[in-house]
Amino acid sequence: MGSGRSRAVAKVLGALALGEAGRTVGVGRRKRSEKDDIALERQRARAVRRAMEELGPFYVKIGQMLSTRPDIVPDVMLEEFKNLHEQVRVAPFSDFEPVLAAELGANWRSYFKEIAVDKPLGAASLAQVYRVVLANGRSAVVKIQRPGIRPIMLDDMALLRKLSRQLAKRAPDFNAVIDVESMLGTLFDAMEPELDFTLEAANMRNAAEQAEDHEYITVPEVIFDTQRVLVQEMAPGQSIRNVNRDQFSAQEREAIGKDLLSFMFRAFFIERAFHADPHPGNVFVAPGQPATIIDWGMIGRADRRMSMTMLLIIMALAQNDGTALAKAWIELGRPTAWANIPGFISDMQSFVPKVAGASMEDLDFGVALTNILKYSTRRGIQTSPVISLLGKSFANLEGSIRYLAPELAITDTLEDELKEIMLELARETLSQESAAKLAVEAMMTIADGPEQARGFLRDLANRELTLQSSALQGPRSRAEDRADKRAAAMRRTLIAIAAGAAYWDHRRR
Repeated sequence: MGSGRSRAVAKVLGALALGEAGRTVGVGRRKRSEKDDIALERQRARAVRRAMEELGPFYVKIGQMLSTRPDIVPDVMLEEFKNLHEQVRVAPFSDFEPVLAAELGANWRSYFKEIAVDKPLGAASLAQVYRVVLANGRSAVVKIQRPGIRPIMLDDMALLRKLSRQLAKRAPDFNAVIDVESMLGTLFDAMEPELDFTLEAANMRNAAEQAEDHEYITVPEVIFDTQRVLVQEMAPGQSIRNVNRDQFSAQEREAIGKDLLSFMFRAFFIERAFHADPHPGNVFVAPGQPATIIDWGMIGRADRRMSMTMLLIIMALAQNDGTALAKAWIELGRPTAWANIPGFISDMQSFVPKVAGASMEDLDFGVALTNILKYSTRRGIQTSPVISLLGKSFANLEGSIRYLAPELAITDTLEDELKEIMLELARETLSQESAAKLAVEAMMTIADGPEQARGFLRDLANRELTLQSSALQGPRSRAEDRADKRAAAMRRTLIAIAAGAAYWDHRRR
């Protein structure tokens, strides 16, 4: 890590430690009441939030991700982290001219007929955005990376990787459930396009193709891009947070909201690459226009098993089935040696009825998802860190839609999309490669039993083997039996698909 950056981080953290010492000593000199304790916790949370903002974009992203982790962050800190925003100094355009010259050449001005240099459209710790008119007369925006920001971000990543490894050694039980290094790695991967605009441009082009299937969704066209300069089409309208609902018909509001949710569902379950930060500032709307999703620098990714398991979780939530949700959730991660599986199932049987079928006015699905994470962590179940990113994404998207169409029910929209999602998954399953893989898995399942085979393979991948006796999990409920029957039915269906695909391939040959 660069010595200058090390000193800057140390200075901020040192000030935070001194402030904490002062608060503790000040309160300790007098008799403390419950009110004093609450005030102290709020001051501490506010100080941590301000320190993250001062440290810059990477630490802000970590704080935003932690705001979806009620399993490891106290409630008062969660509320404060939701207020995280980047403390940004608007730099003069002259600071960015060397970047334009390095990326576009000495004649970079020939690309633009006009640049509104006096007031940027947006300013963040990583970049500033300006309204431009291109040489051909087309209106657009240019996003320019701040000079020197990339090495700072890479230094921060290296430092946090080192700290996460030290934490794993010193707190192995905590790390067994949370896996801090893996959580940070997921965040690093998601943020990579923010450091290379050619990757962000590729994300935009892919998303634009996906948006073609949605009448009320669009993604700005990429005009040209380099690693540190991105020129794109201007998004019409304004942020969805500033919208006047009365300017839209009820039908248009509902259609935009449904298409935003549909776009998100398909991105996760079919494309398995989703916008990880669709907060209201990244969704623009205008009457008579499709909603425009901007800022594709942070992308979450999931594999096939995770997306299919997550689909089962949302279906279980929609069907008010806590037992099925618990079983599917466990598939996303790995129970520790001290995991309390029956306790987690009981938690979900109590939790799911409270949120199933609620409208967006009453249900924050992203928060519901992270609350499930809180229960699973408390019961000793490690969950994939992608869930935190997905929870953040859903929470941001729901927050955006709530400004325009709060009456929408997320589970109803999923039911509308379910047929198309299942058809796409079936097409994928019937592909030659997937059918062969599924047939092998099916044969292993038949030979060894479904849960044992899947658990055995997972444990081998982790180089661990943990034998858990079902007798230790207590008596089975009827709900658990029904969930197992549904799982068995699904496995039979998949086996039938694999067999059909193998037969079709044999006939074709």
